[in-house]
Amino acid sequence: VQLVESGGGLVQPGGSLRLSCAASGFTSSWYDMNWYRQAPGKERELVAFITSAGDRTNYADSVKGRFTISRDNAKNTVYLQMNSLKPEDTAVYYCNVRIRGYVYWGQGTQVTVSS
Repeated sequence: VQLVESGGGLVQPGGSLRLSCAASGFTSSWYDMNWYRQAPGKERELVAFITSAGDRTNYADSVKGRFTISRDNAKNTVYLQMNSLKPEDTAVYYCNVRIRGYVYWGQGTQVTVSS
């Protein structure tokens, strides 16, 4: 199982980024997937969730209305579209998946929101 995040970077407040999580080594279309983030000095927090079929999503209150999670099962990829970014969104963003009780994580991608 491998998860590889990409798309992070430095962006000004109010800007947008699209993160990608490329999955391999398993049939990603069978599993719900999540985006988490971890800011310096803080615990890792759940940002967004999507079901295996992509028919249901859920978001942390702090990102509702600004972030959108989606997936393309044909490409084994999950996305996180982030709009209206704020400095407090600065963090390392991770995708994860739980398979048979074990949680797999990617290496993360850094998002920095600063002027």
